[in-house]
Amino acid sequence: MSRKNIFVTGGAGYVGSSLVPRLLEEHYNVTVLDLLIYGSDVLPSHPNLEVVKGDIRDIQMLQNLLYQKDIVIHLACISNDPSFELNPKLGKEINLDAFDPLVRLSKENGVERFIYASSSSVYGLKSETNVHEEIKLEPLTDYSKFKAKCEKIMNNYLSENFTTVTIRPATVCGYAPRQRLDVVVNILTNLAYHKREISVFGGSQLRPNIHIKDMVEAYINLLNADKKIIAGEVFNAGYENQSVIELAEIVKKEIGSDVKLKVVPTDDNRSYHISSNKIKEKIGFYAKHTIRDAVIDLKKAFEEN
Repeated sequence: MSRKNIFVTGGAGYVGSSLVPRLLEEHYNVTVLDLLIYGSDVLPSHPNLEVVKGDIRDIQMLQNLLYQKDIVIHLACISNDPSFELNPKLGKEINLDAFDPLVRLSKENGVERFIYASSSSVYGLKSETNVHEEIKLEPLTDYSKFKAKCEKIMNNYLSENFTTVTIRPATVCGYAPRQRLDVVVNILTNLAYHKREISVFGGSQLRPNIHIKDMVEAYINLLNADKKIIAGEVFNAGYENQSVIELAEIVKKEIGSDVKLKVVPTDDNRSYHISSNKIKEKIGFYAKHTIRDAVIDLKKAFEEN
């Protein structure tokens, strides 16, 4: 069987910096397209890896890079609400406007499988105990609204020879070569380690999380899954649904007894509990790493500077 060629957008980001080495372990040829705003040093030097500095809005570049690719994993985006607020026009161009051309060119170039990284934030505020994939989407911000729109766009291109699949991750946590410290578990761990104090806003809100190592394995599972099982499907990917105060207490336990917990009232009562039963039942993926594992990994990375 010939070696598969994978095209990863945003492959030098938080998830990509852990996913790309894993793809190379699995003997794929990998091409990464990334703006490399923070540099390219997070990716390994490898004979089966090509790293291209570029913008997904560049149609001609996409056309050239997608030639003879078998699989696309689309990670590239402006990845949080505050970033959108800095420049809404740029956010729309990258997260929404660039999406249709990318999917269309992928199909035209003979790509067999297109995996889209959406977000569990597309559900919005929900009162249901377990938020599953059939529940109505009610996104609250431009970031999540554009994710939901892209899911619909992709469905228009699904065909017998072009398998599309969407994954809606919980909040990713843990250590990666390209580290993010603006997601809840990582924020709490960073504050606990460096400031010895955690400010918890509210505390009772449920926040679903997934360890970055599990996030990577979810993509590997989608690559290996039978196309009949995943074509046109949407999968939540999460593991632990815990309250913010529970997360803070896990962090305190692992970082040190001297860490102070300070609870602050908040108007942000967003709380949701995603179900990951479908991805387990359909393709056998289930998370194996805990919040505690993520905290331990981050602590080790801080200790090693």
